[in-house]
This record gives sequence, structure tokens and C-alpha cells, in this order.
Amino acid sequence: MTDRRLAVQAWESLFRAQHEVFEDIRSDFEGETLTQAEYDVLLTVTRAPRMTARLRDVTGNMLISQPSVSRLVERMVARGLLTKCADPEDGRGSLVTATEEGAVTFRRLAAAHGRSIADRMARLTDDELAHLRALTAKLRGPA
Repeated sequence: MTDRRLAVQAWESLFRAQHEVFEDIRSDFEGETLTQAEYDVLLTVTRAPRMTARLRDVTGNMLISQPSVSRLVERMVARGLLTKCADPEDGRGSLVTATEEGAVTFRRLAAAHGRSIADRMARLTDDELAHLRALTAKLRGPA
């Protein structure tokens, strides 16, 4: 049986660490042409084959509601960062594709953001990072 007190302490530590890391890396987006939410959308889209993802997959990777993601995507389409069309395999769904401008903007910021994350995570050894990745995957997976 899990020690309840230890579980709560571990949860609080994880939550606080996440909050502090997010605060540190939020500055990566100050003065940039992308917000952190827009970056997250482009992260999912540019990693997909042909830089095209289903809108529901983008929503599944975001920490905001589906209506908020839909509005965000519409703003990104209007800015020329994405295109959006009906999903031919799912009449109710949509596909979003990174435009050349969106992909270039994302890659430029991703390089700097990746360095910032790596600098922050350098407090851990490669073995600790691998262990952290495994532990967080375990927490995210089915019970």
C-alpha cells in the first residue's frame, strides 16, 4: 500500500518543480512572435507527418479546453502560421498544417527554447533525466 503522506509530499514537490520550471522558461516567449500556447500547437503540428495534425490531436496535447484550442488555431490561421481544412477521413474533424512561415517561426524559437530547457534540466544527470522521463510516463499512463 502506498504511503499516503509520502505520496502527497511527492505530488507537492512535483507540482512545485513544474511551476518553478515553467516560470523560468516563460521568459523564452517574452518579445517573441509566438505565445507559449501557439508554440505548443506548432510543436504538435510540426512533429506530425507532412506537418499536418488532426485538430483533436492538437487539443489532446494542450492544457487548455477544446474551444480555447479551436479559437487559438483560428487566430493562428488568420496570422498565416497554419492552414485548416476538413479531415477527409473524419467529416466532423479538421486537419491543421503548419505554413512555411509557421514552421520557420517555430524552428527559430524552438532552438532557443530547447537550449533554455536543457540549461534548466542540466541540474540532473543523464541517468536522472531518463529516470524522470520514465517516472512521469508511468504517472501519465493508465493505472
